[in-house]
Amino acid sequence: INLNTTIASTTLISSLCNHKARSSPGNWNSIAETLSTFATTVMENSGDHQEMVVPPVEGVAGGGTAYGWSDTGVNDPRPLRGAIDPTKVPSLELLNVWCMPNTANVGPQDMPRELESISLLAARNERESIQIAISPKVSWGGSGIAGTVQVQCTDLCSPCGARLAVGQSLTLRRVVPVLGIPDALVPLDMPVCQLNLFPGETTVIWVSIDVPIEQTPGQYEGEIIISASKAEAESTNQSLSKLEKHQLYRELRDCLDTVEPLEGKPLEEVVERVKSATSSLRRVLLSPLFSDFFSDNGPIDMMEEDAISSLSIRLKISLTVWDFVLPVTPSVPAVIGISDTVIEDRFGVEHGSNEWFELLDQHFKWLLQYRISPYFCRWGNGMRVLTYTSPWPADHPKSDEYFSDPRLAAYAVPNGPIVPCGDTAKDYLRREVEILKTKNHWRKAYFYLWDEPLNIEQYTSLRRMASDIHAYAPDARILTTYYCGPSDAPLSTNNFEAFLKVPAFLRPHTQIYCTSEWVIGNREDLAKDIIAEIQTENGEEWWTYVCLGPGDPHPNWHLGMRGTQHRAVMWRVWKEGGTGFLYWGANCYEKATVPSAEIKFRRGLPPGDGVLFYPGQVFSSSQQPVASLRLERLLSGLQDIEYLKLYASRYGRDESLNLLEKTGMYLGPERYTSEHRPIDVMRGEVYRTCQS
Repeated sequence: INLNTTIASTTLISSLCNHKARSSPGNWNSIAETLSTFATTVMENSGDHQEMVVPPVEGVAGGGTAYGWSDTGVNDPRPLRGAIDPTKVPSLELLNVWCMPNTANVGPQDMPRELESISLLAARNERESIQIAISPKVSWGGSGIAGTVQVQCTDLCSPCGARLAVGQSLTLRRVVPVLGIPDALVPLDMPVCQLNLFPGETTVIWVSIDVPIEQTPGQYEGEIIISASKAEAESTNQSLSKLEKHQLYRELRDCLDTVEPLEGKPLEEVVERVKSATSSLRRVLLSPLFSDFFSDNGPIDMMEEDAISSLSIRLKISLTVWDFVLPVTPSVPAVIGISDTVIEDRFGVEHGSNEWFELLDQHFKWLLQYRISPYFCRWGNGMRVLTYTSPWPADHPKSDEYFSDPRLAAYAVPNGPIVPCGDTAKDYLRREVEILKTKNHWRKAYFYLWDEPLNIEQYTSLRRMASDIHAYAPDARILTTYYCGPSDAPLSTNNFEAFLKVPAFLRPHTQIYCTSEWVIGNREDLAKDIIAEIQTENGEEWWTYVCLGPGDPHPNWHLGMRGTQHRAVMWRVWKEGGTGFLYWGANCYEKATVPSAEIKFRRGLPPGDGVLFYPGQVFSSSQQPVASLRLERLLSGLQDIEYLKLYASRYGRDESLNLLEKTGMYLGPERYTSEHRPIDVMRGEVYRTCQS
């Protein structure tokens, strides 16, 4: 048997067993450990041999991934053998570490590349991200793992003393595969975290830097330090018993209770309270729980002795913050649906209960960071849809808080009660509209009543509902999604001609005409025909949407598509001239009744369609949602629009389109970059020509 084939096959099977063990412990752990040990033993006793190559993993949608063969693999000519103490060996001899752009899909079998420093550009009020990939060269751990690494970040500092703090502006998340495709971004502890590496697998960390709106422009530098460590070095939180945790909590709580009520107290009492708190804190720090951090000469500086030893890998980060400020209110509204019924089923909350309001509030606030305007929704018969941005009535303070938030570009108003209140639908609608139309934020309001009407009956119902709303507020905006005219009463003998006549058929019962990108296909000239039918002078708008279509190679957010394919969804909006965007669902996975239940995509839909984030409980004890790579790329695309808009404000819209083309970033729905470099070139050109 060919030795390399044996090693590669055994390592790959061991890797698969490790995946199985994570979801179904038991015999899988022992099988994975046995196979891993066997592979290591064969390698250590085989003499000289070429480094194995593990086959790539295929994408789901066929849109291409960053997997695949690579000639940039890094071979170590002097493999280590025997028992390895990671505290005595340079981490570079144990680990492959390399960086990848945020548009790369870095899979578990990705091959190593050369390590390079990170250089980024970001405006104020912008998030920029990069990926760090780590794979083991050898094994030094046990229990089926190759070894443990510790990852630590420093603040990013500028020469003038300004800084971007770890845990606030700089965060780390682990990229977790979904259906074998890298997608979920699970938060890691800051400023230090530990990761287990598995034989033959690449682990990926997603690094995000959020630049505050008030940040001082300039050059910022910092480091990410990666160190191979002993497997026994578990975190204090993992090793503490429940009793020890409770004791530690009680002591710290007592300290806080001692010093919190100081305002207005006599100086003598303040001094005594501070002395008492100091004594309690010293007692906690000198307890056996923290004995590892003390030496004979006093406390050890963890930064110096552990995380940043001379054996560690130090990855330099350089960030240029320039004086452009991304507008707080996105220039292009991106309205994204959240199914309230999915939340009710998975979290076991009753519609209209206090817990229900709390969960919706959590989702709304969390999603605002992605420059999107969330709306909650539930479907009725015939694709009739009840949509609302605030679950509270219009006269509730929370509704005004939601609608007045400058990060919200648009909000959905329900045309009936969300929670039963005794009012008829018309009475509820009239009261909501009468309150809202007196507010300054009324210009953000829209009504989304029907999803993709298909026949005369549905179109007639939509027109009637819109008439009821306009009777109370003639300036109300009705949004209608569609991809065809009524099938049982064709508006033309030609399908596309019938589609073009929908605005005339719906007018004046719709103000925002939201069409599927699938209809346009690869003929961008058709977008001009659509816009020609929109009466922009009368306040009408043209928005677009994607869902299960269009498919590859067109831009969409399906799992397995290229990273640039995800990001290009918003490039397409800018190039075609749409003034808004809608996506039908961000949490529309299959029904489950437990928060931690495995995520299953809906049958009949491409994997990832209707899902842009996951419940945090699926991956950890966290209550916060977990973003997908695709949601981050949606954010990046919206930020790209702000760059292009700035460029257009200086040189005209046509020049902004020329910039997209001459950089090779985006020429059309089938002609856009598969590499990240053109994105950096576009952003760099805007920076060079538009900075103050």
